Amino acid sequence: MRGSPPCLRPSHSRSCNESLAVTTTTSSQPTIPDTGRDRLPWFPLALLAAIGFVLVAMETMPAGLLPVIADSMHTSEGTVGLFVSAYAIGTVIATVPAIALTRGLRRKPLIMTAIAVLILANTLTAFAPNVAVALITRFIAGAMSGTIWGMFATYARRISPARFAGISLAIVSTGAPVGFALGTPLGSFIGNALSWRWSFTGLSLIGVVILALIAVFVPDAPGQTSAAKLSVAKVFRIRGIAIILAVIATWMLAHNTIYTYISPYLRATDTGVSAGLMLLVYGIAAIAGVVITGALLDRHPRPLLHASAGLFVVTGVILLVGHTSTVAILIAAVLWGVSFGGASTQLQAALTTAGGENADVASAFLPVAFNIAIFAAGIFGAALLTVFDGLVLAVVMVAFGAVAVLLTVIGRRSAFPAKL
Repeated sequence: MRGSPPCLRPSHSRSCNESLAVTTTTSSQPTIPDTGRDRLPWFPLALLAAIGFVLVAMETMPAGLLPVIADSMHTSEGTVGLFVSAYAIGTVIATVPAIALTRGLRRKPLIMTAIAVLILANTLTAFAPNVAVALITRFIAGAMSGTIWGMFATYARRISPARFAGISLAIVSTGAPVGFALGTPLGSFIGNALSWRWSFTGLSLIGVVILALIAVFVPDAPGQTSAAKLSVAKVFRIRGIAIILAVIATWMLAHNTIYTYISPYLRATDTGVSAGLMLLVYGIAAIAGVVITGALLDRHPRPLLHASAGLFVVTGVILLVGHTSTVAILIAAVLWGVSFGGASTQLQAALTTAGGENADVASAFLPVAFNIAIFAAGIFGAALLTVFDGLVLAVVMVAFGAVAVLLTVIGRRSAFPAKL
């Protein structure tokens, strides 16, 4: 593992590994009984995935409730759109500092505190009397969301045996595509049938149940030892980190530009495929992408990443060339979900591996990069659509996706290991 002491690498002797056993256990292993160390903790990991579902649904749900919230608060849909922006800005600003300042703390109390504050902020949004209060609570929720996302990867790996590093990351990552596929549409349905405030309240209630289960069933894990801590700037300069973040930036921009503006793209195709159907197919296929990633990530992380990024570019080509065909567009939606569904897990694994003892801070860069890409994609896509029709979004998908593929090839040795 890159970033680890030399004698932790497979090429060194067993005796060297044994001499480091005590140190490794103290700095990076969970405080779970020895009898459970050779088993994958499915249920605890599933609970972390469930929180991931809540985070994604919480962030994106306002997009499906713009008219309802705007009417309720007597404001414009554009203003309500800031609910998503405030959440994203909170994540961008708070994630890395929060993880850097708390990386020495035990993981379970920290994640439970972050979830509790998240639930409180979301509940306050549900009862917000005006837009100003709602934006403040959304910012706080975004800050807590970023803190939780920043902990997911290392927490999952610390409560799991080392040989299950990849599949543990894949399990906790399933919450995101399920949130996109089911959480946002469900929140939109409840909001339109009852009230948008019930949508937010319902998510808070789900969060309370998951928090209680985490308190009972998820094992604790230690924070990082002070001796191994590097500053945020030094973590950024660790070999491989910068190129991984470059892949994240380009790939996420390629994805989010067309994902955010999927409706203008579909209008340009004149096929009659609805955005709801397209995103539902994508979301279900993304779950399959996570499953595939879980099956292959431990053994073949580098070929898996190359294949995923390459298939993503192929998807963009199909969306561009086959835009007049309903069948081609739906096939592309499946390939899109399969290729991109596991991207977060794969890149998170690369960051934590490169970060070594400073994996907490390294992995915290991912939600920041994601949300910056979301913000940039919104501006970039809007600018393009003032000049071109929606088909230009498929061109963006191909062009930036190809850059991401090239970067994975350039960084194949420095950033993307053959084994985790």
